[in-house]
Amino acid sequence: MGFGFNLFFIFILLPLTAALSIVWLLTKKKFFIISLAIIWAAIFTLIIIGSFLNILLSKVTLEKEDFYGEYVIDRSYFPGKQADWQYESFRFEIKENDSIYFYLTQKDDIAKVFKGTISTLKPYSSERLVLHMQQPTHHILTTNPTIYRDTWGFYLVFNSPKFNNVFFTKGKWEPIEN
Repeated sequence: MGFGFNLFFIFILLPLTAALSIVWLLTKKKFFIISLAIIWAAIFTLIIIGSFLNILLSKVTLEKEDFYGEYVIDRSYFPGKQADWQYESFRFEIKENDSIYFYLTQKDDIAKVFKGTISTLKPYSSERLVLHMQQPTHHILTTNPTIYRDTWGFYLVFNSPKFNNVFFTKGKWEPIEN
């Protein structure tokens, strides 16, 4: 629990519990013991609900294994012709042997492959992706991606000198249905 809860517990809840217990022992009236039970039941209910909400609403914590898989352009951020063109032109895959294959494509056909390896850093609770690309590489891969975590997933944003932000999400490439 947090600092505020500790203060509440020490300076309000414990003295209130002691006072209600003493009054109940002196008077033997059920009102005081029922009040005490209701207060503690409410506190436990709030703790359980708070813990449950914390689990549901906290961001995913990433480990190296979470980055393995196929990635495609996320067309939902800036839908339109440019996003469709990027979706049909770029995708990549990170394999379990820590290799990365960035594909320049023309829809289904792979025109060129840029190879490299990955590693991760863990500056905080969640790991960050680090790319080690063979040179020369594609302009999208000149910097490491920024990782945006959601409750149940994440997406990668590469800062391209030509396109600015390029959004990738985990997923299998499928042809665009017109």
